[in-house]
Amino acid sequence: MHYFEVAPTAIIRTGSDTFTYASQSPLPIGQLVVIEVGKKQLTGIITSATKKPSYETKSILSTIEAAPLPTELIKLAFWLKEYYNSPLATVLQTLLPRGLQKNRRDRLPTHRDSLRDRTTIVLTKDQRDAVQAVESMTPGSALVHGVTGSGKTHIYIELAKRTLARNQSVIILVPEIALTSQVVDEFSHHFENIILVHSRQTEAERHLAWQDALNSKSSRVVIGPRSALFTPLHHLGLIVIDEAHEPSFKQEQSPRYSALRAASVLTRLHDAKLILGSATPLVADYYLAAQSDRPIITLPERAKKDATPPTITLVDMTKKASFTHHRFLSNTLLSELEASFSRGDQVLIFHNRRGSASTTLCENCGWSATCPQCFIPLTLHADAHHLRCHLCGRNEKVPTSCPTCHSADIIHKGIGTKLIESELRKQYPDKVIVRFDGDNESGDTVESRYNDLYSGAIDIIIGTQVIAKGLDLPKLRLVGVIQADAGLALPDYTSSERTFQLLAQVVGRVGRSHHPTTVVVQSYQPNHLAVTTGLAQNYEQFYDTTIDERRRANFPPFTYLLKLTCIYKTEIAAIKNAKKLATELRATCPQSVQILGPTPSFYERQRDTYRWQLVLKSPRRADLVAALALVPPTHWQSELDPMSLL
Repeated sequence: MHYFEVAPTAIIRTGSDTFTYASQSPLPIGQLVVIEVGKKQLTGIITSATKKPSYETKSILSTIEAAPLPTELIKLAFWLKEYYNSPLATVLQTLLPRGLQKNRRDRLPTHRDSLRDRTTIVLTKDQRDAVQAVESMTPGSALVHGVTGSGKTHIYIELAKRTLARNQSVIILVPEIALTSQVVDEFSHHFENIILVHSRQTEAERHLAWQDALNSKSSRVVIGPRSALFTPLHHLGLIVIDEAHEPSFKQEQSPRYSALRAASVLTRLHDAKLILGSATPLVADYYLAAQSDRPIITLPERAKKDATPPTITLVDMTKKASFTHHRFLSNTLLSELEASFSRGDQVLIFHNRRGSASTTLCENCGWSATCPQCFIPLTLHADAHHLRCHLCGRNEKVPTSCPTCHSADIIHKGIGTKLIESELRKQYPDKVIVRFDGDNESGDTVESRYNDLYSGAIDIIIGTQVIAKGLDLPKLRLVGVIQADAGLALPDYTSSERTFQLLAQVVGRVGRSHHPTTVVVQSYQPNHLAVTTGLAQNYEQFYDTTIDERRRANFPPFTYLLKLTCIYKTEIAAIKNAKKLATELRATCPQSVQILGPTPSFYERQRDTYRWQLVLKSPRRADLVAALALVPPTHWQSELDPMSLL
């Protein structure tokens, strides 16, 4: 009889991650098995062999899959558990697809017609130097800092070819499902049998893709967003994280892991290489790369030598003379729209706020429509004719009169993508206008409409940040930014960095070819550093200024952060318990740990609960992990290394 420690994929008992089971036959580490827990049958993973215990054990009922999981993936699971202080079962739920015990019917591979012309890639000198730098470096990470249009994708393709030639597999991570279509389009010219992984696939599709990778006898290319990192590849040689600055690479649910940190550990376990590619790297990542003496590979010029930089016009929104024809579409933007349409060009309008209007109020008494559960302003969605809370999703009827003073003077203020869409439809009724944001139906996503975007069948593209990053649209000639400084008012240390990234990325959608292109940017703060450097794509100036600010204020990368959120049904209970924990932490934590708060969370009221938070700063991450032992198991949420403090 053989005995094994098995980790179930469900939490059985707090503090116990593995349980001992017996088997008549020897089984490898990483083998997926079916075990009995009480009267339930659960999936589990063998994590180690062990000696016969002194107590009676249950037997493993059966095995799942002939091939075991790669040992590197098992080690990564334990690292995620320790580093992010999460139960192992929760980590395994993230690593494994659902329905592992189900038998799936094989599906015929679907043929994908590529929109892009098949061309032989001829690398520029900068690209060749970048490939050589990666090839010659020791296993570990490298930062590829290339301006938009510098041809980073061609570098990834060349490195993937060389990795496959060594019989090693490749994982390409993209920040959005929307970008998988474009990346697969590029890679399909050069590689066969690409494995595509993303959350919009059905349970069966994800399971079959996972099985394909696990049982593959040859090296493969895997493409997908954050979850693709956990594809069970046995001989991994290269991981590429494209647009590595994007916040979507941090998971918001437990385990709240960063795909960048997890990828770094996975490449170390495989003795592989990790490429972090971005035109606007995170300030903290750039600093750490420089301090750790890892390669920072720069691509300062666009790949196409005949590429013409866009003409950028900055419109001051405080000057009413610039808005004589429309209240939020400047005269400059309207004239550029007319000029673009006369040439038959494609246009992109960017605004990072969805809905029709952010505030509904009474002009007579000042009453404002707020969510009764979350106490935040309800957003008007004029197409559905209702008010919606963007926190809890609650819908309310649009009032025809004020519930306080009964006046009929109800007005809607603010600008959202739906309002922009309706206004542009009035101005240009004959144009094909499509909006991309969080309110899209499944048939109107960037991924599903990618062919129309690429071919130029859509005349006006309106959207939030989903359209600001990574897209390469050959027919696009004009980019309009409705309000460049919209995110600067948020009380967070990363607000200016996020604004800089979005502006630099949206400007980078044009200026990629010899065609003349234009960018019109409207802003109430035209002289703000994030706006001016973002439009100029001047990363060096923004980085130098921001890193000095972070050093003075003691924010990452000069400290580690822990955000603790207290959640109770009443405000009194939230404040009382937040103060109680703050007192305990101040009495217990080392002097080097700085404790801020308690203060109301940015969204203090959510779904009928009150939220107060504590923020802990420490030069040693271990002190923050130790502090988590004092956090009560209920009514509290914790997040190590938060991307934002909102």
